[in-house]
Amino acid sequence: MWETKTFSELSTKELYEIFYLRTKIFVVDQERVYQEVDQNDLDAIHVFNMVDGKVAAYARIFPQGNNVTFGRVVTDPKYRGQGFGKQLMEHIMQVIHQNFAQKEIEIEAQVQVQGFYQKFAFESQGQPFLFNHTPHIKMTHPAV
Repeated sequence: MWETKTFSELSTKELYEIFYLRTKIFVVDQERVYQEVDQNDLDAIHVFNMVDGKVAAYARIFPQGNNVTFGRVVTDPKYRGQGFGKQLMEHIMQVIHQNFAQKEIEIEAQVQVQGFYQKFAFESQGQPFLFNHTPHIKMTHPAV
């Protein structure tokens, strides 16, 4: 079931499952050492789907300057290929429309998933750059 919650609305179990999946994928699997849990978590709207008590897909959305951004977009490997990524993006765009209407969306996407975001009308800006030892690209989307 898809959930949309602020940090203070998250249960301890939900928070644990979110941080577990994010660390598993972005730190351990991708072999990157960085502060994965950060201050943005406190101000973010967290969108996730729980399946059998575990987070199957997740993202966080928060304001950034004059824009809105989202990140930590992840689907647990055992649920990939089942449409969770598309559903997650639909929920992200809905939350942005409801909470941040008229703000341009600006993200820093890992280069290997650039094509995924292009399917949702995101456009690449500039050249790839390294962020936490991984190639990223700035992408934008008009206000929704």
